[in-house]
Amino acid sequence: MRAAHISRVRALYRHILLLHRVLPPDLKALGDQYVKDEFRRHKAVGAAEAQRFLQEWEAYATVLWQQANENRQSSTGKACFGTVLPEEKLNDFRDEQIGQLQELMEEATKPNRQFSITEPRKPKF
Repeated sequence: MRAAHISRVRALYRHILLLHRVLPPDLKALGDQYVKDEFRRHKAVGAAEAQRFLQEWEAYATVLWQQANENRQSSTGKACFGTVLPEEKLNDFRDEQIGQLQELMEEATKPNRQFSITEPRKPKF
């Protein structure tokens, strides 16, 4: 059981990082760092919390995959990522989680983000 759980966690972790490749570079960097921190932070949690953690991240991966496909098929050319967080989910959060969510929102929406990454440009010959 333990080996299967570890394999599931690693596969999900890799899948999410692969999905982040469709994000704009600054959001990819922010998302990658957040995922790495969260997976490290939850390494030694109990079975019930680990199960909920995996379910939430699997739901995130599903939504991101759907949005990436929708953006790819969109004729507007403007990518749109994210979703509304229902109030009932917010009520389940601990104070620490609310603080993390607030920090993440502030970082993702501020005009001069911490990550200053530019798209690689094709060389002109």
